[in-house]
Amino acid sequence: MPVTLRRRLSGISLRRRLGVRLRSALAAAVVVAIASMLAGGVLFVTARGILLDNINTAANDKAAQIAAALKAGTDLRTLLRPTARDRTVVQVIDDLGRVEAASDALAGETAISTRSPGPGERTREQRHLPGVHDEPFWIVAEGVTTPAGRRTVLVAESLDTVDDGAGAVIVALALGLPLLALTVGGATFLFVGRTLRPVEAMRRQAATITARNLHERLPVPATHDEIAALASTMNTMLDRIEASSAAQRRFVGDASHELRSPLATVRANADLLDAVDLPATAARSVGRIRTESTRMARLVEDLLLLARADNDQLRARRQDVDLDDLVYTEHERLAELHPELTVRAGVAPVRVLGDPDALLRVVRNLIDNSVRHARTTITISVGSHDRTAEIVIGNDGPPIPPADRERIFDRFVRLDGSRSRADGGSGLGLSIARDIVSAHGGTLTADDLDEGAAVRIRLPIPASASRV
Repeated sequence: MPVTLRRRLSGISLRRRLGVRLRSALAAAVVVAIASMLAGGVLFVTARGILLDNINTAANDKAAQIAAALKAGTDLRTLLRPTARDRTVVQVIDDLGRVEAASDALAGETAISTRSPGPGERTREQRHLPGVHDEPFWIVAEGVTTPAGRRTVLVAESLDTVDDGAGAVIVALALGLPLLALTVGGATFLFVGRTLRPVEAMRRQAATITARNLHERLPVPATHDEIAALASTMNTMLDRIEASSAAQRRFVGDASHELRSPLATVRANADLLDAVDLPATAARSVGRIRTESTRMARLVEDLLLLARADNDQLRARRQDVDLDDLVYTEHERLAELHPELTVRAGVAPVRVLGDPDALLRVVRNLIDNSVRHARTTITISVGSHDRTAEIVIGNDGPPIPPADRERIFDRFVRLDGSRSRADGGSGLGLSIARDIVSAHGGTLTADDLDEGAAVRIRLPIPASASRV
């Protein structure tokens, strides 16, 4: 795999991995925030209800004490004494609505409530007291019958404690909720990252497994959890793929090898018949037999080469190869076989390390493929750039659609389905060429020209290679 592509895939993997961790952390933080808000709301309502109930109980008790004192004719001065911060104040109202007695904090003030319940009855309300008490109070009014007549006891309890308690809950939620959400989100980010480490190790290993190293397996974590089960399942799948691929390669190799002998016999007998003076019809049939047997022999050789490539047996011999000499050889063959085509060549001396026969086959396959699509012109160039040798073979035929520029290197792919197989080949030439170039550590790609299309071979130039 090229270094640039590997880095790009690693970057994509990193972004995806961080994306999963971030999404999980954000989801956890949002869930915790929503749950905390709901719990905080319940806590706020519950706390406020408890505090209001305590205020109401205190006011009822105070009202009952004063009512009992009024009935007994006891002195009220002790009961009317103000509490700390005047949180509880009292008024006694006569049957004409006048203030008969009051806490010092309400001295000179009119009645704090207009409620006038009957004897033994109580009513409640919430309101602001007149004068300096600019805050809400909970007022309990209780009717009582005294020796001096009917009276109304008004007890007002400050709601400061309720407001203070509710405010404390709100402040705690406002400060604690973001901190809790951040803590849970950060912890989730870290824990999800640790959980995904075995998955990332599996992904890195899976990215290195190709048809050439199907014996490799994914690492199985020792956690015995779902991730370990996934790794084991995928390794079992790789076992089946490896066995199927090996069986397929053996079949192709064995079948191709077994076909060579009968094909050689067919061609030999066709040569013998061609030497005999046969009628015209029979001679044409013999000619077709020779042509088709030759084509079939070429196809069998291609299949054998692909089987060797699948088995990683393209261990080509390594020696100095002058690419310019290969191109000159093919240029002469092209001029001889296709004099109707114009060949434009730009060749510079370039030397690489490789198998000259295999590289010659690549150049020949690509030139023959270009000839099949050319209208009038073939272009060939050889050069080097940044320690990389480059051969470009193009034609002025139709361009290759962008969606098909990788597909044309697949086996048995022929973009022009209307042409005959005799004219168009078997669809293996480009696949074989890419396998050979890959075995030399290079790349083979399809590009556009200003007019037409081209294929580009890139091969590494070793430091020891030099032009003689």
